[in-house]
Amino acid sequence: MDRELDMQGKAARLGETGVSRRVVAQMRAYWEGLRKGRDVPARAEIDPRGLESALEYAFILERVAPGMGRFRLAGMHLNDLMGMEVRGMPLTALFTPEGRKRVADATEAVFSGPSVAELVLTAEAGIGKPPMTARLILLPMKSDMGDVTRILGCLVGEGQAIGRTPRRFLVDAVHVEPIKKGEPTQARTPAPVRPEAFGLGARLPKFGVDAPKAPSAPQPFTPSKASKPAFAARTPEERRAMFRVVSSD
Repeated sequence: MDRELDMQGKAARLGETGVSRRVVAQMRAYWEGLRKGRDVPARAEIDPRGLESALEYAFILERVAPGMGRFRLAGMHLNDLMGMEVRGMPLTALFTPEGRKRVADATEAVFSGPSVAELVLTAEAGIGKPPMTARLILLPMKSDMGDVTRILGCLVGEGQAIGRTPRRFLVDAVHVEPIKKGEPTQARTPAPVRPEAFGLGARLPKFGVDAPKAPSAPQPFTPSKASKPAFAARTPEERRAMFRVVSSD
C-alpha cells in the first residue's frame, strides 16, 4: 500500500503535457535576467525564491572533469527519476550508455563556450517503465573564483508515471548556442540527433530526400530573326487577314 501511494506521488510530479516547455522557458528567462548583458552570471547571484515553481526540477552542476558535471544540488524530481539521492552523482548517470557521449559533449560546450544547451530526451523503455519524454536545459555560471565551472539547469519529465526506477534517457535532439556578450540567447528547437551518433548509421535504411532545386530565373523573350514582325508593324491588309468573322446560325 505504501509503495502504491509513493508511485502516485511520483506520477503527480511528472506533471501534465507541456509542463517541460514552461519550466525550461522559466529557467532560461530567470538566467537571462541575471546576466544583465554580461556573458555569464555568477553562482552567488542565484536566489531560489526566483525559481519557486521550478525548484523541484532544478539542479546545479559543478565541473569535475572535461565533459563531466557533478550534482551539487538537485530537486526532488531528479531523485524520483533515479529512485535515489542524486547529489554527488554525475549528470551522465541519468542517461543510457548511448546517450552519455552526447550529454558529455553538450556539457563541455556549455562550460568551455560558454554556451547554452537544450536537449530533448526519451526515457528508456522496459517492463514497468511507461513511456516518458523530457527536456533538459544547461545554463553556464561562474564560480566564486570567476571561472565558468557551474551550470544551472533543469530536467523535466512528462508521462503517465515514473514507474520502476531508475529511469534513464536517450538523447533525441540537441541545440547548443554560443553566448554573445550583450545579446540574449535565442530559444530554438533542438536538432534531431542522427543515428550515426550512436553508431547505427550502417544498420539503418536510408530515406534521404533530395533538396529541391532552386527555380531558374525567368528569361526575357527575344524574338528570333525568323519571327514575324509585330502587330503594329504589319500592313492594314495583313492585320485584317489576322481576324475572322464569327457568325451565329
